Amino acid sequence: MNTLKLNAEYASTFGAYWMIYGITGSFASVFMLAKGYDNMHIGLTLAAANLLALVLQPFVSDHMDKAKGIRIIDASVWMTLLMMLIGTGYFVFTGGSFMLAAVIVLILAIHALLQPLLNALAFRLSESGTNVNFGIGRAGGSLGFSAILAVLGTLVEKKGVMTVPVCAEAACALLIALLFLTKCSFNRIKNANAAESAGKAEGSPSAAGTNDDERIDLRAFIRRNKYFFIMNLGISGLLFSNAVLSNYMAQIAGGVGGTTEQVGRILSLMAFLEMPTMIFIGVIRKHFTSRTLIKIASVGFTGKILVCWLAGSVGVLYAAQAFQLVAFALIMPSMVYYVNEIMSPGEAVKGQSLFTMMFTFSSIAASFAGGWILDVSGAKVLTFISTLITAAGAVIVFLSIDKVEDHRNLPSD
Repeated sequence: MNTLKLNAEYASTFGAYWMIYGITGSFASVFMLAKGYDNMHIGLTLAAANLLALVLQPFVSDHMDKAKGIRIIDASVWMTLLMMLIGTGYFVFTGGSFMLAAVIVLILAIHALLQPLLNALAFRLSESGTNVNFGIGRAGGSLGFSAILAVLGTLVEKKGVMTVPVCAEAACALLIALLFLTKCSFNRIKNANAAESAGKAEGSPSAAGTNDDERIDLRAFIRRNKYFFIMNLGISGLLFSNAVLSNYMAQIAGGVGGTTEQVGRILSLMAFLEMPTMIFIGVIRKHFTSRTLIKIASVGFTGKILVCWLAGSVGVLYAAQAFQLVAFALIMPSMVYYVNEIMSPGEAVKGQSLFTMMFTFSSIAASFAGGWILDVSGAKVLTFISTLITAAGAVIVFLSIDKVEDHRNLPSD
């Protein structure tokens, strides 16, 4: 019962987190176009948000690697509260202004900084003595993302674009409530198992000193994990197309006759199709290694953007989302498990953060280049260039992943 409860709460937390992104990130183009920004301004805003997150990520990950136990939840609550406070700017600043764009930048940057914390939280929650399944948790994220986008497009068309910030504030409040609930359950379960855990630990060698000794800064981490870093550069190429489709689906679908309501449904379907893979990732991992799953995902990303480039109708864009089963749905849990399998304990959050930084780096490139390409050449050229970049990323992943070393039992430099 404890296992079911903690997994359900973790999945719900992830659901609220990805609801926030579905509202503030995936609908940023819709909101900003309605507020008088052009594609170039939208691209610059999204790129600035991801650049800020990229700069701050090493500091956050280093601090969280040193944090004990469940303090990740406390940090997540404060960061979400900050997003809510900044989000009041949606209702204060006028459309087309620098200040409104700055509000969007700050909210998206803080949201990106939360991702490695929530990824690592699955393993911190396991300190309670209860197994927390990241795949199920991430499936909860896809459910939340899918659910909000299934209705948000319709709400925007019927009630207006200010539906976006209203929903964003509500989703932030929901995330805070769920984080508190998860923390309470963690403490209760851990306390209930304290006597048994203490008995098992008595007379056993402590690993705490090893974990502390193995904590290194990001620069040393990259030197120690060269091929892992190269592999992540390839993954950034895969995620470039994912960022393009997430940020600019309004323009891509509009190019083949799609409406705002259909944009919401396409993005909702995309997230919904992630769920089966993520829910059953534990079963899938019994038959395939994390490395193999990452390779399969590389092919999935390439196939998806290729079909989107060739699409001549909204129906084909819907069909292209089927690749999500073996693209984003595989890469997220596979990479989280892969990092946990090969990294020493003191490097855990840093490894997750490097993956997230590549995610952020690809979003910067996709946001900036996407806005410019859309204004200059249109959506068809954007999806063609995205196909080339994604295919190149897949090649890099295939060439580097088998060379990544397992550093769990190696001493630090």
